[in-house]
Amino acid sequence: MGKNEFSGGKKPEIEINKPDSEPHRFWQRPDFTLWLYLIFMLVSFYVWQGYHQAQREEIPYSEFLQHVDKGEVAEAVVTERIITGTLTLKDPKTQQPRRFITIPLWDTDLAKDLKDHGVKYSVRPGNDWLSNFLFNWVLPFGLLFLFWGWMAKRMGRMGGGFLNIGNKIHIHPEGGIKVTFEDVAGQDEAKQELRETIEFLKDPSRIQRLGGHMPKGVLLMGPPGTGKTLLARAVAGEAGVPFFNISGSEFIELFVGVGAARVRELFEQARKQAPCIIFIDELDAIGGARGMGPAMGGHDEREQTLNQLLTEMDGFDPTSGVVVMAATNRPEILDKALLRAGRFDRQIVVDKPDLEGRVAILRIHTRKMKLADDVDLRIVAQRTPGFVGADLANIANEAAIRAVRENHQAITMADFEAAIDRVIAGPEKKNRALSSEEKRRVAFHESGHALVAVTVPTGEPVHKVSIIPRGVAALGYTLQLPVEEKFLSTVSELKDQLAILLGGRVAEELVYGDISSGAANDLERATEIARSMVTQLGMSDKLGPVTFGKHQQLVYLGVQQEERNYSEETARQIDAEVRALVEEAHRRAHQIIDSRRPVLDALAARLMEKEVISGEEVLEVVRETGGKSSDPHAGA
Repeated sequence: MGKNEFSGGKKPEIEINKPDSEPHRFWQRPDFTLWLYLIFMLVSFYVWQGYHQAQREEIPYSEFLQHVDKGEVAEAVVTERIITGTLTLKDPKTQQPRRFITIPLWDTDLAKDLKDHGVKYSVRPGNDWLSNFLFNWVLPFGLLFLFWGWMAKRMGRMGGGFLNIGNKIHIHPEGGIKVTFEDVAGQDEAKQELRETIEFLKDPSRIQRLGGHMPKGVLLMGPPGTGKTLLARAVAGEAGVPFFNISGSEFIELFVGVGAARVRELFEQARKQAPCIIFIDELDAIGGARGMGPAMGGHDEREQTLNQLLTEMDGFDPTSGVVVMAATNRPEILDKALLRAGRFDRQIVVDKPDLEGRVAILRIHTRKMKLADDVDLRIVAQRTPGFVGADLANIANEAAIRAVRENHQAITMADFEAAIDRVIAGPEKKNRALSSEEKRRVAFHESGHALVAVTVPTGEPVHKVSIIPRGVAALGYTLQLPVEEKFLSTVSELKDQLAILLGGRVAEELVYGDISSGAANDLERATEIARSMVTQLGMSDKLGPVTFGKHQQLVYLGVQQEERNYSEETARQIDAEVRALVEEAHRRAHQIIDSRRPVLDALAARLMEKEVISGEEVLEVVRETGGKSSDPHAGA
């Protein structure tokens, strides 16, 4: 799908948000109320004891004897260490009998004195050491540890462990997995390869009787959002075995050695649950090539974790029924020891879906939605080449949101069209008011793109032209809908694409006599295509069928690194050839638009009037104004 936008020099950004699942709260556990009640009772009893202890007035033993002689002691409790009780005297503040405590100097006449003065007393065999131990030591420290454990559990749910001190990771098999291959679409080749793994998990003896063994590891690699994790869950759901799921980043923590210990714990639990599947998401977090940086700090911890993972995968019995699956979108940085036979024996590419795959994915994501009769999922799939499953799910959800916003009874095709435009070019900026002159310039710019697109022989059909501002800086755009999926491009097709990209700039030159910054993105893309034709595709007559620069294509990251291996003279020739291709496309676009100026004016007028026009309207204007489209260079 082609998209030529009047951008003002900036590319729109696309954000796809994924909802996070709500963690299980500690206070929602059924035993929380019991623990809370127990803690409350202990604290209340401890406070009550402390209160009564504070109400006792410590008096000297000599004063206590004086009170006895005067008959002012009402009652007393005598132990080996202390004497407590109450006096007949009242506290002047509270008007309550005074409570006292004193430490005695034992003599044999105390009992006689108490009896002679009518004091009610009792004798206990000694100090209540159990009570003192309980309330002075056990209770405060118990409360402290209970509070510490409660905080540790809460922090564990929020961030992977309280200070991450523990050496064990508790990973529980996920029960009730309902995901099957029926929930996965657009990855028929990957599903076919994974079916063998399922058969081995269900019946390992099928291959063992031939002397073979099931694969130890399966590595799923592909761009983000293509469904690698979903495929792993589908394998577990089809096989009906426990599924251990952990992210690679969860192995790496603050303290050295924790990651290796967690790997050991993971495989130990998996062996107990065999047959089962261990799935490590984002394997590149711990599986990066070793020795690529200073062996210290977090890097050293990652290497220890990787070494332990390699050891575990080498050590467990292939007949035990434990299969290790992993997913990554950066296979080029993985350590070679992970990819050798005996570890990840099977490597499966989970690539972007083709047209039929996108149609199947859209059917899955819309099967619970109420669609209007005008919705054609094939058209939606044709408008979204290069989109992965996560992008298509986002489009379906955005369409549902728009339908609710517009109070539709069902999701219409217009909702899907608006959702695609939002994901590709960003949301509409209705409050971004353009002046009439700016609006007119944008209309001529986009009309230039559309006119060249319908004129060149290999141009993809125009689907929509808009001059409504979108995203960060896109003031308008022209969308082309591919007729079929293409994996190769010829010289003619690339040159046609260059002419289409420069059509907007040429239209401004012809109408206004000068240019604006709106063609910055078009020029950038045109230069990239031209340089690729010269340096990588051997499409230059002067330089011949030779590639220049050692290119490291990071396919799954969508970027490319180049190591220069040619001279300065060759670099000047490359620059000259790139400039020649762009200038040739500029002259070609100029000839097309100049020869069909009435069509350009009519398209711009229609855009000024309606702001958004469809591909059918573009063709209608071309037929009414300019007759049959022609390209001066067609067939050349």
